[in-house]
Amino acid sequence: MDLSLLYYSIQWLAGFIAFVTIWGWIPLDNWWVRGVEFPRIQIMVLGVIAWIGMLIFWSEWQLGQWLLFTVLSITLAFQLRMVLPYTKLWKKEVQKAKDKPEGQVHQLKIMVSNVLTPNDDTQKLVDLVKQRQPDILITLESDEKWEKALHQIEADYPYTVKVPLDNLYGMHLYSKLELIDPEVKYLMIDDIPSIHAQLRLQSGRVIWLYCLHPMPPSPTEADKSTTRDAELLMVGKHIKENKQTAILAGDLNDVAWSKTTRRFQRISGLLDPRIGRHFINTFHVSYPFLRWALDHIFHSACFTVVDIRRMPSIGSDHFPVMTTLQYEPEEESNQAQNAPTAEAEDIKETDNKIVEGKKEGEKVSKEHAEEQRS
Repeated sequence: MDLSLLYYSIQWLAGFIAFVTIWGWIPLDNWWVRGVEFPRIQIMVLGVIAWIGMLIFWSEWQLGQWLLFTVLSITLAFQLRMVLPYTKLWKKEVQKAKDKPEGQVHQLKIMVSNVLTPNDDTQKLVDLVKQRQPDILITLESDEKWEKALHQIEADYPYTVKVPLDNLYGMHLYSKLELIDPEVKYLMIDDIPSIHAQLRLQSGRVIWLYCLHPMPPSPTEADKSTTRDAELLMVGKHIKENKQTAILAGDLNDVAWSKTTRRFQRISGLLDPRIGRHFINTFHVSYPFLRWALDHIFHSACFTVVDIRRMPSIGSDHFPVMTTLQYEPEEESNQAQNAPTAEAEDIKETDNKIVEGKKEGEKVSKEHAEEQRS
């Protein structure tokens, strides 16, 4: 049996995996570079297949195959290092919440849902919210149609912030808990909002809540990731400098293992409850093999996690995700040791990125204004 086609196909796959991985190391913000950060799980799976396949034919190797296998092994090890923290093989960054008397008083349920503006099946989210009863609901891509549909839940959610937009960046915040001085800010681009508010927990403790949905790097939206990266890093820097107890949530249009999100964690000191647990891949609903985590929640070290899980589809291209946290200030000192720490290079790169992001944001804002006028 002639296995030459399989032999060369495996080598082609190995070369492709090595090339894509190395391509992602290029220090550029262009979408055609940063885009390869998203499918790391898929690249890792294909890389493992190529690695095993090459071993099967090891007796046929010559110098070229030895070099290819070495490069593949290095790049596959890199992909594994990025992905493995989001499995049970890694140490948990956030501890499981303790059973406490009146524990629910200290708990906070947050649901994040990118609804997909053209999605007309609004009742699915309404029914899900009524069933799951989150304390906080954050919707992304929500316009006036979605705002009208969500009137049904407002009896249970007396505190709201509504930013209906038809540009795919509308945002709504519904809360059972008191929101203190909520603000809508446009940090980088004039028509892309974020919500900043203080939140009074059931225990009376006041924390900060940040809801973000920056533009992704893609051929149809932003040519570069610069404004997205800068917005996330700007908020992270603000949280750290003001020593805030905070939760940041939303569709960040970025994956947890990207260099920007990892730098955000080092700059802000916030924790990721998925580390040491499992992937929560929320996008794309229709393509099971092409899914990654775009919807996130990060929080201060004084919170532990009760539960974090993906919710059923509501007709959007994103699954909603619900996270239940528990306020345990006695765990703060222990968990703070799990937070990655910023180095001088992180601080320098953050400041540079914020400056670059503001410049790029001015450019994009002008482009959006011209498109609206035309």
